[in-house]
Amino acid sequence: MTIALGQLNLVWGDPAANLAQVRSWTAEAAEQGADLIVFPELWSTGYDLARAEDHATAIDAGIFKATASLARAHGIAILGSCLARLEPGRIANTAVYVDATGQTRAAYSKTHLFGLMQEDRYLTAGERLELVDTGWGLFGLAICYDLRFPELFRSYALAGACAVVIPAEWPEPRCAHWRTLLQARAIENQMFVIACNRAGSDANNRFCGQSCIIDPMGDMLVEADDQPQLLIAELDLSLIAQTRARIPVFDDRRPELYSGSNSGS
Repeated sequence: MTIALGQLNLVWGDPAANLAQVRSWTAEAAEQGADLIVFPELWSTGYDLARAEDHATAIDAGIFKATASLARAHGIAILGSCLARLEPGRIANTAVYVDATGQTRAAYSKTHLFGLMQEDRYLTAGERLELVDTGWGLFGLAICYDLRFPELFRSYALAGACAVVIPAEWPEPRCAHWRTLLQARAIENQMFVIACNRAGSDANNRFCGQSCIIDPMGDMLVEADDQPQLLIAELDLSLIAQTRARIPVFDDRRPELYSGSNSGS
């Protein structure tokens, strides 16, 4: 499976300008043989949450419908998060996986809201995790701050995921955390981690980029710097079984000890 990462420098609150860049890079990724292209968190607007009511649409309308048309036109799957209207009064940061025919196959609303960027003020947290059958294997969906919650990734691994895809807007001051946690999630779950961060800055933050794909042993297959960049890499999904056979973490788990009820005083 060939994956592209579109590390954009987003234009604050301007879906038309951001969609133009997404169109260009989607066409380029398809020409290079990518099966899936991943874009950053809230790629159509950035963190323009004060205008979330104006930007948000249902996942079968607006920016989501435009993305589906783009996927169908180029025969490539697309994933990234945008502002979704779940119902009146409920807006979420939602990652949608659209397949190469333009069909929406999965929608995941960010379950851990990041207070430092006021998500808890403007958005509704998602209530469930989401796996999508990509045709190559099951992929789990996560968004940015979710990376700090290892339980989410372990639950995907136990459910059969071979990869987790993470659109993000991760700020530069904590870039070391970004890289360390991504590698940890790949290593501890012996799966691929596919992470697309944004580049550039907005009025409040500078973002570190460093989008990457990490294999089940924690090795970087491809990694960006802090500038806008389109990356492409091929995944050998057989590495998952090879890694788990070599270091049988899942066979050696002792979940009966992990609930806390047997811990000492």
